[in-house]
Amino acid sequence: MNTEIGQAPKLAEDVPTAADLEVIETQLGRTPRGVVAVAWRCGCGRPGVIKTAPRLENGTPFPTVYYLTNPRYVAACSSLEASGLMAEMTRRLGEDENLAARYRAAHEAYLADRTALGVVPEIEGISAGGMPTRVKCLHVLVGHALAAGPGVNPLGDEALALVRERVGENCCEEPA
Repeated sequence: MNTEIGQAPKLAEDVPTAADLEVIETQLGRTPRGVVAVAWRCGCGRPGVIKTAPRLENGTPFPTVYYLTNPRYVAACSSLEASGLMAEMTRRLGEDENLAARYRAAHEAYLADRTALGVVPEIEGISAGGMPTRVKCLHVLVGHALAAGPGVNPLGDEALALVRERVGENCCEEPA
């Protein structure tokens, strides 16, 4: 269970309530699709990462299991992406065999989490965020790091630390 300072405890299966779905809709600016659980809540108790089905209701394959919804974390990830961090991380993957192996393990963990929700042949072996060979979306990596907890996704952990430096203790605009 992920109980770091500033984080509400995460339940193994945190089924979203109607109120959670309303918060998520406000966060996303649209109706959420395929939500099966709240994978992480911020310190205010609001959903911050949702766990999504590997196939949406309309039949579309959806490889992103962990979808970051916390607006401050999303904005910080976007800013970090614009800074060139993804290219730097991808470069490091090509130079550091240990990091590359740990990132491949994160990819396998991500795939296992998705397979537990259902098998979708069209996306078999494809995770998200560029895993396992590059970094193409920090939002996915941070979502995975928050949902899985420290030590699972090394680049997600790094990006999360940078996000927290930018966000500080104010995870939400206002208290829940």
